Amino acid sequence: MVKTVHGLFIVLLLGASAVSASTLGEPGSEWVDLSYDYSQDTIYWPTAAGFELRVESKGPTDAGYWYEANSFRTAEHGGTHIDAPVHFAEGRNSVDEIPLQRLMGPAVVVDVAAQALANRDYQATVADMTRWEETHGALPAGAIVLLRTGYGRYWPDAERYLGTAERGPAAVAKLRFPGLHPEAATWLVAEREVNAVGIDTASIDFGQSKGFETHRILAARDVPVFENVANLGRLPERGTHVIALPMKIKGGSGGPVRIVALLPAR
Repeated sequence: MVKTVHGLFIVLLLGASAVSASTLGEPGSEWVDLSYDYSQDTIYWPTAAGFELRVESKGPTDAGYWYEANSFRTAEHGGTHIDAPVHFAEGRNSVDEIPLQRLMGPAVVVDVAAQALANRDYQATVADMTRWEETHGALPAGAIVLLRTGYGRYWPDAERYLGTAERGPAAVAKLRFPGLHPEAATWLVAEREVNAVGIDTASIDFGQSKGFETHRILAARDVPVFENVANLGRLPERGTHVIALPMKIKGGSGGPVRIVALLPAR
């Protein structure tokens, strides 16, 4: 009974037409965590303070039981996190205002690792998207498009992941990592109905971007963005479903997000 209720709950989250309770309970189905943990090693933008966990209590109490409690400090945009549309578009959704249906859907993995590993300034193109469609058919409505650049292999080495391990404003000009080209972002929101876009780098705009055009294009259409997405190499290019639930920060421009993907049984 518990298993059935759990399956029905996930069906409601993902959409009854997307996945069945029997699929969820089928031997061989698998959940994949697409999130990095938060620690002193977590990568942040060069101008943002990193993650800090402060131990408030840890040990046996006078009453004889064990008790642990911590506090933590983090910038909104670091580690595996969400960019709410308001991050780059005035008046658009903050984290707490993003509709739940935008945070889940069929996952589409567009693999540009060959190009991106050869060129740190690579920007995924419309041609990369249409090439995916030539193989798999049109992007499904409500898709979460995930760009696999291959840079997840460098985490948490900031020098290799970001292009620089330096900190502070001067380091921003030295960022070198791939992203999504503004023309491809325009195509995704104008020609297809996508719920969200994610990438396995620190920004959906490539590291050398000065105007963050891709962010602005997606944000203007209330499309949230997931950055520093982990383990994309474990997902096929189609056939999985994603749930990405961020910390519900009222008025937040972003925040930590736990992203999971459901791989059906083979």
